[in-house]
Amino acid sequence: MKAKIRLHVDHPLAAGQTVGLSREQAHYLFAVMRLGAGDQVLLFNGEAGEWRAEVLVANKRNPVLECREQTGPQVSPPDLWLCFAPIKKARTDFIVEKATEMGARRIVPVLTEFTNAERVRVDRLQAHAVEAAEQCGGTFVPEVCEPVKLSALLERWPQERRLMFCNEALVGEDRRLGGEAGPWAVLIGPEGGFSQGERDRLAAMEQAHAVSLGPRILRADTAAVAALTLWQVTHGDWQ
Repeated sequence: MKAKIRLHVDHPLAAGQTVGLSREQAHYLFAVMRLGAGDQVLLFNGEAGEWRAEVLVANKRNPVLECREQTGPQVSPPDLWLCFAPIKKARTDFIVEKATEMGARRIVPVLTEFTNAERVRVDRLQAHAVEAAEQCGGTFVPEVCEPVKLSALLERWPQERRLMFCNEALVGEDRRLGGEAGPWAVLIGPEGGFSQGERDRLAAMEQAHAVSLGPRILRADTAAVAALTLWQVTHGDWQ
């Protein structure tokens, strides 16, 4: 039987390697999906590519799978961070899921002067990133970082990392993405936009490249997808 289920595991993967599962994964496979001994599952750990594994013990308490063959190589995304101001819960979830699917390597929630969102649950967002990677066929799960104030993030910004600053004040202007390939980050502001002080600080940064995302002001979640797409076709692995 062809494997249809993909799981991210925190375990070494190699031919003949046996793999255990978390309680939640075991419940999903054997109680929800009704898998049994002999059924196939695709596994990845973010380091060793994708592997086809066979269920040896279909037990929710002590399940055992064994790796049979590698079905795909490890494909890691380009060195791109997504830095975004959290918004409402469901839309923040959407941003994390789409950033994972579109090839962000790190996801950083940033607190700006106009950020207006509930408490950020990093563990929940990380789980969304894992689920997105499982569903989209990726072999890499980006790290979701703890929220950080924008001022603190910029204070220690790496010299070598360029920053694509999506400035809503430039809507309609012909300000396209320039710069060279290498480490980058995309910065998306909150629903209320950046403050003037934040825009001034970003404009003064040598690494910052201010861009417009078109003739209309986009919602924050739409802007994240548009910006990631623009970067990927210009400097990323969609070229």
